[in-house]
Amino acid sequence: MAGIRQRIRAGTFHFDQEFPEYRFLGRVIDPSQVRTCNQVFDQFIAHCESRFRRDDLAWATVAGYRRVLNALWRPRIGALPFLRVDYVTLARVADAYRCSRKTFNNAVSVLRRAFDFGYRNHPHHINPARGLRGCRMSRKERIRPDPFRIDEAEQLIVAIRADWGEAQANYDEFRFFTGLRPSEQIALRISDFDAARGTLRVNKARVGGVDRATTKTGVHRVFELCPRALAVLHRQLKLRERLRRDSRLHHDHIFVDADGAPLQSIHEAGVRWAKTASRLPVRPRRPYCARHSSVSWNLMLGKNPLWVARQHGHSVRTMLEVYAAWADGAVESDLVAIRRSMGFRDHGVASDQPGLLRRLAGWLIRDARPTSTANSSFSVWHWIWHQERGACT
Repeated sequence: MAGIRQRIRAGTFHFDQEFPEYRFLGRVIDPSQVRTCNQVFDQFIAHCESRFRRDDLAWATVAGYRRVLNALWRPRIGALPFLRVDYVTLARVADAYRCSRKTFNNAVSVLRRAFDFGYRNHPHHINPARGLRGCRMSRKERIRPDPFRIDEAEQLIVAIRADWGEAQANYDEFRFFTGLRPSEQIALRISDFDAARGTLRVNKARVGGVDRATTKTGVHRVFELCPRALAVLHRQLKLRERLRRDSRLHHDHIFVDADGAPLQSIHEAGVRWAKTASRLPVRPRRPYCARHSSVSWNLMLGKNPLWVARQHGHSVRTMLEVYAAWADGAVESDLVAIRRSMGFRDHGVASDQPGLLRRLAGWLIRDARPTSTANSSFSVWHWIWHQERGACT
């Protein structure tokens, strides 16, 4: 009894641990005190699904949480009482997980979120998951842009058209010359295209077959199409019209499969891309590198990085840290080929054109000069300030 009194005074007494065989245990303590980890995980996922229905969480995020919990944590700690799981148990499971640093960090992050949710019922307890630490990621391990050369992209587009037909080729060609995220591209509808201005409204996404009323970053934007992208889009609209006349199309999505059905996910298009790329003398890259290519080509042509950032839905910091250094010092012959492929008139490229970072500094200095008109537009400094805070859309 002395030991029990001491534990009560210290706040470490648990009735179910001292008297686990007591037949009226459920009447003595709160049922939440004897929840298993599986029950907490189920409640956490149900809460995340509720957030998704309120458009407060992406479906891909919910699916990712469920996948990590089911694959790693449920088999090892799911049957244990939630409040009895200590830090050593969690660390042992995490240490035995053989994976990349990024995957490890994701697994630990999901568990911390689930345990934070469960321990909100027990604010007087110490959450052991908060002691888990992720791996430190070096710059070399972060995903870097891996764009295609323009001749490689053209070769891949021709091969995809030969292998899979016009619908698939238009989809992949369009992604090269717009750089839209795949989830944004498959969600495009006819009403998003402004033919008079040559622009697209990008304000939604489709992930895992589920439509969202916003993009990945929550930033809605109006995308200006280059001549090549406009030509691809007009070809795609003509294809849609042929499919509609054949009664094979009954929706308003722009991009479709060969049968006229809307694209529900990016998986099938990715499989076709990989099969075609495997037979070409081109280093294999994932389809997302088409987006990297579009951003890099625009920077290599001397486009204002602030304009490129807004076009592609990047932050200014991402544009400068990730892409600017890669595109600096482009070869003149490459610039001519890129301009021709994108449909711009070839005015030639000066061989002594300054590097991208130097040109950016020039833009900043020029735009920062005070103007005499009271109603002048925001300077680039205002734009950066708002962009970093998510205010620019």
